[in-house]
Amino acid sequence: MPRTEQPIEGEGALAQFAIDLRQLRKKAGSPPYRQLAREALFSASALADAASGRKLPSLAVTLAYVRACGGDTERWESRWHELAAESACAEANLVAYAATDDEQPCPYVGLAFFQPEDAHLFYGRERLTDDTVTRIRQQRFLAVFGASGSGKSSLLRAGVLPRISSGDAEGGVPPWPTLLFTPGPHPLEACSAHLAAFGRMSAATLHRELTEDPRALHVSVLQALAARTDGADLLIIVDQFEELFTLCENPRERDFFITALLAAARAANSRSRIVLGVRADFYARCSEHPELVDALRDAQLLVGPMNTEELRRAIVRPAADAQCAVEGALLARIIADTAGQKNTLPLVSHALRETWRRRRGNSLTLTGYEAAGGIRHALAQTAETIYSGMSPEQQRLLRATLLRLVALGDGTEDTKRRVARSALPAEAGPLIEALARARLLTLDAGSVEITHEALLQAWPRLRGWLDGDRAGLRTHHQLLEAAGAWIHDDRDPGILYRGSRLTAATEWVRNHGDDMLLGEHVREFLAVSTRQEQHRVQLRRAAIVLLTVLAVVASGAAVVAFQQRSTARAQRDRAVSGQVLAEANQIKGHDSALAAQLDLVARQLNPTADTATALIDTQNVALSTAITAHTDAVYAVAFSPDGHTMATGAGDNTIRLWDVSQPGRPRAVGPPLTGHTNWVYWLAFSPDGHTLASASRDETARLWNVTDPARPVPWAPPLTGHHGYVFSVSFSGDGRKLVTASYDHTLQLWDVSDPARATPLGPR
Repeated sequence: MPRTEQPIEGEGALAQFAIDLRQLRKKAGSPPYRQLAREALFSASALADAASGRKLPSLAVTLAYVRACGGDTERWESRWHELAAESACAEANLVAYAATDDEQPCPYVGLAFFQPEDAHLFYGRERLTDDTVTRIRQQRFLAVFGASGSGKSSLLRAGVLPRISSGDAEGGVPPWPTLLFTPGPHPLEACSAHLAAFGRMSAATLHRELTEDPRALHVSVLQALAARTDGADLLIIVDQFEELFTLCENPRERDFFITALLAAARAANSRSRIVLGVRADFYARCSEHPELVDALRDAQLLVGPMNTEELRRAIVRPAADAQCAVEGALLARIIADTAGQKNTLPLVSHALRETWRRRRGNSLTLTGYEAAGGIRHALAQTAETIYSGMSPEQQRLLRATLLRLVALGDGTEDTKRRVARSALPAEAGPLIEALARARLLTLDAGSVEITHEALLQAWPRLRGWLDGDRAGLRTHHQLLEAAGAWIHDDRDPGILYRGSRLTAATEWVRNHGDDMLLGEHVREFLAVSTRQEQHRVQLRRAAIVLLTVLAVVASGAAVVAFQQRSTARAQRDRAVSGQVLAEANQIKGHDSALAAQLDLVARQLNPTADTATALIDTQNVALSTAITAHTDAVYAVAFSPDGHTMATGAGDNTIRLWDVSQPGRPRAVGPPLTGHTNWVYWLAFSPDGHTLASASRDETARLWNVTDPARPVPWAPPLTGHHGYVFSVSFSGDGRKLVTASYDHTLQLWDVSDPARATPLGPR
């Protein structure tokens, strides 16, 4: 007769878990544990212990128990992970998470990149490191591509950089000095700061020179190495090069940075070696720059996943160096868990770090790995442990903080964003420190960032926050970028929001601002934008009122004159009024605005009940036609000289042409005019209507052949030369000259007598 199970002691989630396991066995007919053992391939004592309620069984034993009893393994696996997270949270309430009395350093870096000082722990990439170093010594420019989580940053930092810094005595290669930095929102500033520190130069002077001439980087490198006579070159590693596209908002600075790097590598007397670390999903963005495309033809290296032997070394060797062993079952399990999975190295490293915290003596065990959540759940379990231990107010702060640290992808995966600590509220400091201790966030030189993009995918709660309102988050991020650019550019009024963009941002702040930690500079930006918009509206209203007064005065004078006429003239006016009223009724269907004006004239000529009724009826008819096609605020509108074509320019960087020969039914003609890389500020038609000029925030003006509005084409390459936003363009009366006006305080005059060969006229 089967032995009776002991009653489950205590209460709580663990006790309920055991009770439910016993209920599952009961539904299966209460088979003896010896019989279950044959089905589950685990010992009877292990299965009985799983349902004892004394401790959380391993995931493998739990699933074997459930499977043998015919239960739903997916549901029980999810429940097991929830209970494991709760158990970890309870443990965290006794001691601060990730704070440990363990004096032995963990040999796994978790989510963080391997740094040069971690080179002794960097195993598994020896062959790839050799190949990369060889390529760098053979050529002056190299781009290392790899998916997020492939380990490219660790390769550059802990593999390549130490090898280059130590040289190759046998090969006769001296140690090379190295610089390593990420572009950030202002890559020229970042480059200037690091090179200035190395070469003992003025960072401000170098930055000014780079903004004037990208070749200054090459010259500065030569100056910095002038005292080196051993033939050593300077290795410049620009890691996370994708920040150039996700964080840098200035297209001119972006182009200058790329030009500077390539000029330094290509110069005949170059002493620079340039290496870029780029996320593979930004390859298409790199192709937008012709110079970079040409440089990449024979200068690419792809970082792929580790093979089984490389992964085994990456797991076993760091532990061995720390006088620890990795249980064979654990090694086999990790290799099996990563089989067929993409870019799991950060998840593996984090799971191993958490397994280390749960090691048994000098052994890393499968039990510890499962308790940590494995590669699929360890990261989420760590994050949830910290999150669940916070108060509701702290959770709100954490959500807002993390969302600030993510740059939403546009055709690419979401990426992490580096933010200054000073841009975050002081009350978020303890939360940031807690996540930093768990290595989920990285703190460096006054900034904070998510340690690895793996967190964005592996933590369901954060993923849900990001996917819940992407449009709202995009509005938020655009607002942050615009406010930051406004401050950076000395409160440039051209950056202020207006129109629909201001309305959308204000509405979003009204609904979400309290939850999203808006800084004072953002609120100031919105306040100044609102004041400017109100001023613009007031000016427009004043102009309308003035025109209305003038019209009324003119109408009054006409009425007085009519009253002084003879009765015959009054009868004629009534007849004219009737004709005008009939004409208004005829065109009301396709030009309601003109019909309303005719009704007003008819009423002024003959103020009768009929004309009053007609005028009142116009109040129920739209007197304007809304046109929607752009995806961002419309900044510029211009009409062709014949009034049949209208052009619109917008913040979506495009220009649209419209047939307005029937004002009540405007229709788009031709495709959008693309070419500008930033907002279109101003439009102007030439006097003959064949050419359209556009001014843009991308610091260029363009000429378009609109002789056939259905087939518009650019006349020539963009007109360049300004070093600030181009705000306005205007043609001369004869259409042979064009003037452009820029925020750089200059005007430029152009000869456009042949629009296909526009040339500047004289100095600015």
